Amino acid sequence: MHSRFNFKPEDIEQYFLELMSGRRYNWYDRVLIDLLFVASRFYRMAIQFRIWMYDKRVIRNHALGCLVVSIGNLSCGGTGKTPVTEVFARTLSAKGRRVAILSRGYRSRKRSLFSKLMHMFRSQKIEIPPKVVSDGRNLLLESDYAGDEPYMLASNLPNVAVVVDKDRVKSGLYAVENFQTDVIILDDGFQYLMLKPHINIVLVDSTDPFGNGHVLPRGILREPIKNIRRADYIFLTKSDGSHKLHHLKNFLRRHTRRAEIIECCHRPQHLVRMFSRREIEPLEKLRGARVAALSAIACPASFESFLRQLGANLVLCDHYADHHRYTQQEIIDFINQAKAAGAEFIVTTEKDAVRIPKLDRCDVPIFYLRIQIDILSGQESFDQCISRICFM
Repeated sequence: MHSRFNFKPEDIEQYFLELMSGRRYNWYDRVLIDLLFVASRFYRMAIQFRIWMYDKRVIRNHALGCLVVSIGNLSCGGTGKTPVTEVFARTLSAKGRRVAILSRGYRSRKRSLFSKLMHMFRSQKIEIPPKVVSDGRNLLLESDYAGDEPYMLASNLPNVAVVVDKDRVKSGLYAVENFQTDVIILDDGFQYLMLKPHINIVLVDSTDPFGNGHVLPRGILREPIKNIRRADYIFLTKSDGSHKLHHLKNFLRRHTRRAEIIECCHRPQHLVRMFSRREIEPLEKLRGARVAALSAIACPASFESFLRQLGANLVLCDHYADHHRYTQQEIIDFINQAKAAGAEFIVTTEKDAVRIPKLDRCDVPIFYLRIQIDILSGQESFDQCISRICFM
């Protein structure tokens, strides 16, 4: 992690991530780890009690009057939900379904107090409508207001509505009423129990499935591993197609017999030049080139590994905390460092590209790497899942 003199909330996040992964060794860090372990026991009990309340119908979930597909995971970040969500939405839309994606808009900019007050005075209802990133025809919001992932999905899916609100019952009803949606994709929805999904899809990062096995705040798990039994389909992301996943599959089978397991990988497609008319360059451009890599994602190592595998000579790498929103000065500083290191161009991720402010002048060209999902094994199960959704 690139050190910063000015303190940011994301520095706290990074500190705790290092604690969870065992990369901090001071005595006070070990004391804090013990406290986090105790806290994780209470958190685990609270999570299980909440699930029990929904299972026993003490707390009732809601129906939207259309098909709901949940795509989520057990762990915090880094499993590749956005490309999987995109491939489902694109495939279903191509088959004639009216699709809307519901997102909570993690770290999106909140409405101003002034706009909230104006809405209260102009309307009889105090309830604030959800943020519509795309109505399925037009891109309506910028990335800082929409959130980087919803904005990216809306940009790549011209026929799919994208709606953002923490209350996804409200945003789902809005999508059904205003866009005649017949399939809702609940982005990051495995823990959102207020909506009962017809199909539950859970993503597992095959390179680091469950971290240290502990739930938050001691580990990266949002709930215990055994709860994967709620899944109808399990996507093993970042797979290399080898037989090394045999043990992971056996482990998953001990927790669920009914879920179909599908292996997939994130495959680079091409480079897209930023601050231009989305000029596309082939991946061959990376071979032998001196490249500076910039990212603010959960797993920067996997992005940098992609670039090396494609033949890039990485002369400079820098990464910030996940979802970091860059300032113009940070980008200018990195361009200057890249220029000093002799980089021919800068490469970032597609998710980062929506968070980089536009520059009037760019001494070193900046590209983002376009990634898509490829199914390596379980194509029949994927096709079956799509057919199941289309004919339900």
